Amino acid sequence: MSFKILFYILFIAVSGTNQAQSHTKKLLPLCIETPHCLSSQTEENKNFVIPFKIKSTPNEAWKDLKNKLNHYSRITITHETPTTIHAEATSLVFKFVDNMDFILDKEQNMIYIQTSSRSAHSDFGVNIKRIDILRAELQKDKVIN
Repeated sequence: MSFKILFYILFIAVSGTNQAQSHTKKLLPLCIETPHCLSSQTEENKNFVIPFKIKSTPNEAWKDLKNKLNHYSRITITHETPTTIHAEATSLVFKFVDNMDFILDKEQNMIYIQTSSRSAHSDFGVNIKRIDILRAELQKDKVIN
């Protein structure tokens, strides 16, 4: 009987450890050191963009973000999960494609962002302007700070 209790305690301890270790922070794609890549998970100051700090509920902010992205005619969500979005933004004239990635972190009440141009060394500030416009719209809706 004591063997069963010991086995049960050991099983619970190991299971708890695995669950704790299995929860890892989801990471955005790495930014290479060029002016066209911005990330809220980088340590490089010149490539850093402030993540969206959620003011409302995470689900409301996430839904509003998806609605905003779907509103733009030249932004297409190409892949999504309950906590990630990958979108592509196409420029009007030359049809350059920029990647946009978002990760919802419900525990931290944050939406992490990464955006980068696929084809050029410089994007002439288009990616940061796009994020700033998106940030302003989400702030207007009172879902982020």
